[in-house]
Amino acid sequence: MTIRVIIVDDQAMVRAGFAALLAAQSDIEVVGEAADGRQGVELGRRARPDVVLMDVRMPEMDGLAAARELLGPAGDPGGPQEAESHRPKVLMLTTFDVDDYVYEALRAGASGFLLKDAPPADLIAAVRVVAAGDALLAPKVTRRLIADFAQTRPAPRRKRALRLKGLTPRETEVLELIARGLSNQEIAGHLVLAEQTVKTHIGRVLAKLDLRDRAQAVIFAYESGLVTPGDQ
Repeated sequence: MTIRVIIVDDQAMVRAGFAALLAAQSDIEVVGEAADGRQGVELGRRARPDVVLMDVRMPEMDGLAAARELLGPAGDPGGPQEAESHRPKVLMLTTFDVDDYVYEALRAGASGFLLKDAPPADLIAAVRVVAAGDALLAPKVTRRLIADFAQTRPAPRRKRALRLKGLTPRETEVLELIARGLSNQEIAGHLVLAEQTVKTHIGRVLAKLDLRDRAQAVIFAYESGLVTPGDQ
């Protein structure tokens, strides 16, 4: 199945380069480009892409605000309900490996982020990964996000803490390890489980907590108070 992609970046040469690279792939179709966040939101609602490559810093509307609009609840003001009910996967593009916007973008529902100077193969792989429903959030990135944003982390939310009660003890344990930055393979080794079993547990955690992907699971674990920065 072809992956429909739009590119939102204020630099024309960046858009052209990414578009040429992705369009050369047999399973990816670039269905539009936008030069700022506002145009990106309008294009996203009109073109209904599977994946949006979203620059973080842009005029008119930055990538964070645009991601919030595209990923917000269906029926919010600003566009037809039918269009807003289609939520693409958003992959944030940044020139810094850890950016103040990244954490907020993940909280807003973005599926991860990618450096603009990443190798071409990484960009192609990233589009395929998020289109498949996975998060582009490497364990080492998770750990850095936790360290860099620990001081600005909001206080645990009671409603989210209550939702944890719907998880089994094993699912809670898996969620905690995800939040600590362990990969599926590392979780499997830690809990002495098959890696496929770990994937099954993760799927159930996401479904029960109504989370989009691994990135949102990390955010949820910290905001609910399940884990706190610095815990072992």
